Parts: sequence; C-alpha cells; structure tokens
Amino acid sequence: MTTPWANACARRRDSGFTLIELMVTVAIVGILTAIAYPSYRNYVLRGKVVYATNALSSWSANMERYFQDNRQYTPVTPGSAPLSPCDSTQPNWTSLSTADTFTLSCVTTSTTFTITATGSGPTNGFSYKIDYQGNQSSTVVSPAPSAWILVCSSSWETRAGSC
Repeated sequence: MTTPWANACARRRDSGFTLIELMVTVAIVGILTAIAYPSYRNYVLRGKVVYATNALSSWSANMERYFQDNRQYTPVTPGSAPLSPCDSTQPNWTSLSTADTFTLSCVTTSTTFTITATGSGPTNGFSYKIDYQGNQSSTVVSPAPSAWILVCSSSWETRAGSC
C-alpha cells in the first residue's frame, strides 16, 4: 500500500532533470567544445592556406613560361603585350588573387622575381613567398592562432606548427 506522500515524490522524480544531471551535461558539452573548436579552426585554416600555396605555384609557373618566351621576367616593353604575369595592368590580374583570404603581390627585376601571398581576414598574420629559384618560405605571426606561429625559411607551413 502506498501513501499519497510517496506518490507525490515518485511523480516529482519522473517529471524532469535534477540540477546535478543538468550540470554534468553542461560540463560534458563544455569539454567537447573546448577540444573540438580549436581542431575545427585549424582544419579551416589548413584549407585556406591551400589557396595561397596553389596561387604561388601557379604564378611561379606562369613567370617561368614568360621567361622562356621573353628571356626576362619584366615586360619587354612596359605597358604593351606580352604582359608579364606580375604586371598589374593585365586584364585578369584580380582573378589571380585569392579573394578575401590572401592578397598576392609580385616584385620583379629582369632576372629575378619574388611572389608573396599575404593573409587577410581569417588568415591575417600569414605570409608565404616563392622566388625565381623555387625557394619557398613562410612566416606566421600574431594575430594568427598560437599553434600556427612559426617561421619556415625553406618550405611552406601547411599544418599548424610544422614546416
């Protein structure tokens, strides 16, 4: 036989969560978020870095093709065809940039070039370079995530903390 008081206690227990159960759930979600968010951010940054390295490799190949045809990296006659891939007056100059992720710039002499991809927005603090000899380098400084901050003098940093 049950008393009315026992029935009331049983109903209260079945009607919801206790504060302890709720706090344990919040703690588990907090721990998972603390682990997952940095991993997700690194994953997204790795994807954006590919834009820079692909664009630099492409521009470098274009510069070498131009050199084979003209025997110099600078325009043969400034402002006239054929235009150097680094000539900002060429029609597709803006399409060679990587939109909101990286801005590309190029410095040339008749026998050398250096192409730089400088990060902006989510990749602010990232800088990648390639030169006429194929030498690659990267510098990642603050405000980039601390796991990425590194200077690589002979290769590109494509993963957090490794050259």
